[in-house]
Amino acid sequence: MQMGYNLNLEQTQKLLMTPKLCQAITVLQLSSLELSAYIERQLEENPLLELREDGEDGVSDDVEKHNEPETEKQDYGFNWEDYFVDQYYDGRDGGNIQKERQRKQMGYSYEKFLSQTPTLSEHLLSQLNLTSCYGMDKLIGEYLIGNIDDNGYLRVSLAEVKERLNVAPNRIAKMLNLIQSFEPVGVGARNLQECLLIQIERLGIKDEVTNELINHHLTDLAKGRLAKIAHDLGVSILEVQESSDLIKTLDPKPGRNFTSMNDACYIIPDVVLEKVGGEYIILVNDVTVPRVTVNSAYRSVLSKEKNFDSDTRRFVENKLNAAVWLIRSIEQRRLTLYKVASCLVELQRDFLESGIKYLKPLNLKKVAEMVGLHESTVSRATSNKYIQTPRGVFEMKCFFSTGLNNDAGTKISAGSIKKLLQEIIAGEDNRYPLNDQKIAEIFSRRGIQISRRTVAKYRDELSIPAVQKRKRY
Repeated sequence: MQMGYNLNLEQTQKLLMTPKLCQAITVLQLSSLELSAYIERQLEENPLLELREDGEDGVSDDVEKHNEPETEKQDYGFNWEDYFVDQYYDGRDGGNIQKERQRKQMGYSYEKFLSQTPTLSEHLLSQLNLTSCYGMDKLIGEYLIGNIDDNGYLRVSLAEVKERLNVAPNRIAKMLNLIQSFEPVGVGARNLQECLLIQIERLGIKDEVTNELINHHLTDLAKGRLAKIAHDLGVSILEVQESSDLIKTLDPKPGRNFTSMNDACYIIPDVVLEKVGGEYIILVNDVTVPRVTVNSAYRSVLSKEKNFDSDTRRFVENKLNAAVWLIRSIEQRRLTLYKVASCLVELQRDFLESGIKYLKPLNLKKVAEMVGLHESTVSRATSNKYIQTPRGVFEMKCFFSTGLNNDAGTKISAGSIKKLLQEIIAGEDNRYPLNDQKIAEIFSRRGIQISRRTVAKYRDELSIPAVQKRKRY
């Protein structure tokens, strides 16, 4: 075979990822909060962008002329005469009036509002300050509290405290016992066993089986090996089960209630769905997104009559193109969200009307074909976004679900199967719980072909324990 070099002309089409295209893709996959932060950064970088205030174009010259006299008549909602009367009242006039005013203010006072919930460390320090500890004892207590993690466990050994503060071990142990008597119950423990034992002691429970379970059989208890524990302890399975139920009521992380109060995350839906007269109205929720426009002050730079140097004109042109493209990308994102939401409402109307059991199997390809977009575009438009419906707030990705075939020749979604699985396990006899194979047979009798492994997979996703952990004696 003869080898050689040839020159050929070939015409091909390629998609180049230009900066503008990258920006459009970035804007599309951002949620409302992320888009607001992105626009704020663009406002700092691009001088041609400015915020568009509502009604700013409607300000007339007549109103501007009367701005100064109007400001003198403004009511700031604070009566200075009443303030001085309350502060410097000497009892010579209006005593009953002042009492009436104070009585009215008792229902609404700033002293009754809490700006921020206390953290676990602040809560423990406030209890330490109420004790009779002073000097080195208080310093030891503050050091121990400072080494308690968010779950309420002490993350420093007593030997490290002794080396750090150079104090006697019995003095450290005394302060640790004091801290372990604080609220929440179980705080200051060094491991799970000590945390549970502290709570048992505070409850006044003196049961040898419960203490043995906590000290030596927590691993077997977590795996549901009640028969093995009963054999090792020489007691009945019913006694082990009663102690197990008691242990399950204890809190293994006593400090988590304090760490989660200030860390609450609020979801702002990107799409709002309202049902009006039997029809669903789709609203793209962009209220929190800043409205941007092009600054008109820079338009004179591009005017032919103005003699600006080429570098200045080129800089303004680039920033103007970037500003216009950003505004177009935001508008394109809004239209894409509306198209995709409309398609989801049309395809999953039964789910919106009747619940999760009627969720249909759906993939990105079908939605992309209906709205005339690429699958990757639909994926970006639905990622990290939420939709508010009359049935609650859902992630838009939850409308896409895989499915299994049934005897009717149609498909049933994984969400519907999980709902049926919950109903089957909720209706089982706790003394004789159903294993995964029996649950698969129940699905088969209902016309849904599902394997035992799939049942186990869905059960784990629903945080439903295995059969040996659900058994009651």
